[in-house]
Amino acid sequence: MAGTGAHPLARAEQFIWLTARVLEQRRFAHLFLEGGADPVETALAAYLNDDGGYGHALEPDLRGPVSQPLHTAHALSVLDSIGRCGGLRVERICRYLTDVSTREGALPALHPSQRGYPAAPFIPVVDDPPAELLATGPVVGVLHRNQVWHAWLFRATDFCWAAVDSLAQSHPYEIEAAVAFLDGVPDRARAEAAADRLGQLVREQRLVVLDPRHRADSPVAPGYAPGEHHFPYDYARDPESLARRWFSEGEMERSLDHLAAEQQEDGGWPVNWRQWAPGTALEGRPIVTLRALMTLRAYGRDLGRPGAAD
Repeated sequence: MAGTGAHPLARAEQFIWLTARVLEQRRFAHLFLEGGADPVETALAAYLNDDGGYGHALEPDLRGPVSQPLHTAHALSVLDSIGRCGGLRVERICRYLTDVSTREGALPALHPSQRGYPAAPFIPVVDDPPAELLATGPVVGVLHRNQVWHAWLFRATDFCWAAVDSLAQSHPYEIEAAVAFLDGVPDRARAEAAADRLGQLVREQRLVVLDPRHRADSPVAPGYAPGEHHFPYDYARDPESLARRWFSEGEMERSLDHLAAEQQEDGGWPVNWRQWAPGTALEGRPIVTLRALMTLRAYGRDLGRPGAAD
């Protein structure tokens, strides 16, 4: 058993076994314990609906059984992480994406089918929702990165380019979605030019905390929770991201030091967005913990070994 003196990965392992859903347990085992990909895909299949989309609170802030674009984007990221983002499973997903797309051929953040089921109050349900880069960018990026070809991608890619090119005033999660798109899209020269412009926007609009020691002095985007700041690692989840060039070595290292220090006594990382129901926070923390571990490992930070004490 890992105690407070254990290495970060050992402490996180105990947190995952104690609190996580089966999906996050299987993902941890695959990522850090040499577990297979099949159990991850089996656990993910529990959230799959007959329409090819995913529901059942896969994304914890949206409850209920119905498929939603944000759930399905989450599922694609899981499949990507285990090398299973292709074949008939993704063909079915693309059919679902086609069915729920707006007139622009892109995805709304929340489909009206959510009405009647609990959802985070900061994601309103409307009858005719607009297409959003927030929902579409990560999906298009991951499909391109996996060389998926489907008719849905053509219009959705055009939508994302137009949305990225028109960004002027933005907020951190929208920038994250833009980066996810740019990191996967095939036109690398155009992506690099767009990323350079977005990096300037992020710094000019103070959408990133560059020195965690003074984060209390940094603004929080309208509608975000108090203290819901974003750091360089939130944009550049690994060194290969186009967003990595936005930050100096010192800025990146300070942010990674901060991320490592955010590990809590119980071994997990905290959720910093608005917590509106007990279950959503409980389910969200293992997801955030996996993301933190993956980011720290991508940048070569020493996590120790699972179950290893100091």
